[in-house]
Amino acid sequence: VQLQASGGGLVQAGGSLGLSCVASGLTFSSNAMGWFRQAPGKEHEFVAAINWDGGVKYHPDSAKGRFTISRDNAKNTVYLQMNSLKPDDTAVYYCAADGTPYSGSSSTSMNRYKYWGQGTLVTVSS
Repeated sequence: VQLQASGGGLVQAGGSLGLSCVASGLTFSSNAMGWFRQAPGKEHEFVAAINWDGGVKYHPDSAKGRFTISRDNAKNTVYLQMNSLKPDDTAVYYCAADGTPYSGSSSTSMNRYKYWGQGTLVTVSS
């Protein structure tokens, strides 16, 4: 299984970025997918998740209202659209796949996700 994340970069505060993660080697449409991030010197943090049936979850403080997670099963791709970015959003963003088909609702816990991408760096300047 491979997850290839892309779309990171440098953006000014208030700007937008769209991340993509292409999955291969698994039945994408039946897997919940998640985005996590790790800021410098901090632990990994849940950002958003989307279940195989399209149900979504967001971190209530950092993502809800600004970020949108979506998926295109025909392209084996999960997206994270990030708007109104803040310097606190600076982090390496990782996509992850549940690994268990039709495993119920998507999870906010890292432990639930079996497969991880390499991460893409998002830097938000003030």
